[in-house]
Amino acid sequence: MTTNEQPVPARNPFEPLERSPHKPVPGEPTEGFLSKATRAIYWYIVLTALLVVACLPTIVLGMFLPPDPSNIPLIALTGLFVGPALSAGLYTVRARYTDLDLAPARAFWRGYRLNWADVLKLWVPAMVVLGIIGFTLAFGAEAGIGPMYRIALLVIAVVGLIWALHAVAIATFFNFRTGDIARLAVYYMAFSVKSTFGVVAMAIVAIGIVAWASAALLGVVGGVWVWFWYQIDKPCFVDIWNRFTAKEPAE
Repeated sequence: MTTNEQPVPARNPFEPLERSPHKPVPGEPTEGFLSKATRAIYWYIVLTALLVVACLPTIVLGMFLPPDPSNIPLIALTGLFVGPALSAGLYTVRARYTDLDLAPARAFWRGYRLNWADVLKLWVPAMVVLGIIGFTLAFGAEAGIGPMYRIALLVIAVVGLIWALHAVAIATFFNFRTGDIARLAVYYMAFSVKSTFGVVAMAIVAIGIVAWASAALLGVVGGVWVWFWYQIDKPCFVDIWNRFTAKEPAE
């Protein structure tokens, strides 16, 4: 028996869910602006705390490394723990909008468990390259490296960092091969100009906070920082979902 019913299109996994309308019974309190704001603040306080916990190895190891240029490669290696933590943070921000019943801690550790291995395949090479470049720049003058070469290395470092952030973001939400994620990160870094400039701005803010204030202050605003990052890269996520994934009709 045939019907004229058409399959329901697959739901965009980055589209916020709408809470089902609820008509309160007499005497039942309604959810107002203050209640919504309190819930949002709670989410981001918990997310910030979870980011700090996930980055504790980096924080502790960094405390034992003097701020000496010779330690730049080691400092870069301590940053290996940051990649999976940022990925879990992005996963949690999406869950804030797409899974209304999921607690932030459960979302964070689910995202960490699902993505840490894939993220490290991309994050580790980036940190190694950044560590080598940072060490070279720190001792470039003593080694006789010319200013133009140092500028070129600085540009490569910036491009590498932005690529790594794009790659981590893509790996968080898409189960592609590592090589495909690397190529997609290059593509969106080049052709999604708004997202790329947004990520550059976020990186500058993070580096500026660490350089002129402290890493502790960056930890305090970590949840908000990841939220902005998610919003900046969200158009890329939607485009990847539309162009490169097979969509099953929604039930």
